[in-house]
Amino acid sequence: MELEEKAEEALETLWMGTEELGKESFSPGELEGVAEAVIDQLVAGGYVARSDVQVRLTDKGRSEGRRVVRRHRLAERLLIDVLHTGEDLMDERACKFEHLLDPGLEENICSLLGHPRVCPHGKPIPPGRCCYEGRRQPRQVVSPLSHMAPGQMGKIAYVYAPESSQLQKLMSMGIVPGTPISLIQSFPSYVFQVRQTQFAVDRDIADAIYVRLMELEPAAEERDPRRRNFGLWQRFRRRQRGDRRS
Repeated sequence: MELEEKAEEALETLWMGTEELGKESFSPGELEGVAEAVIDQLVAGGYVARSDVQVRLTDKGRSEGRRVVRRHRLAERLLIDVLHTGEDLMDERACKFEHLLDPGLEENICSLLGHPRVCPHGKPIPPGRCCYEGRRQPRQVVSPLSHMAPGQMGKIAYVYAPESSQLQKLMSMGIVPGTPISLIQSFPSYVFQVRQTQFAVDRDIADAIYVRLMELEPAAEERDPRRRNFGLWQRFRRRQRGDRRS
């Protein structure tokens, strides 16, 4: 049974209330804006159970709600980190975009973004199978500092620091979104440079810094096909001259 968009959005609301606010059931007043027909569809599909006027998520509903929340928060990260969408438009566009993500595309986007742990609002993104397997795309757009190769550069996209002490330590180093950063070494500790200062940190700190990777500038011949053709012509002429001299 394929859920309609309104039903998925209702599951999202129920999952966040259940898992993040600790609620067991919901009254009609707490589901204001959710049409009765939507609740009926969720009951018929086995996603929620109804007793009197209260509704609660079933195990099936929790599982599906988790997937909907994951898709929504990944969509938010994609819109902010890759497409540079303003925060005023992020929520509206993420709501539309999340419904387009099938499981395969969802995992590819998660890998592309370096398996982010939090959405732009700081709420946790439920991990998927790709996160546990550590699957990575050949070319990531955003990556934890700990996954970067020495010499790679970029700009800090965001910081995942659930503990205030860790966040304060990062801020004291100048680790704020938009700041240029480069990794110098990854063993025995992670050494990186922010502006003119170098820092050595452990894996936990390196895991907390997410970097929007800087794309390498293409060679001049790749940027301009005319240069590439001219270069091929020059190499051909040099080969001819070498053949005549031999």
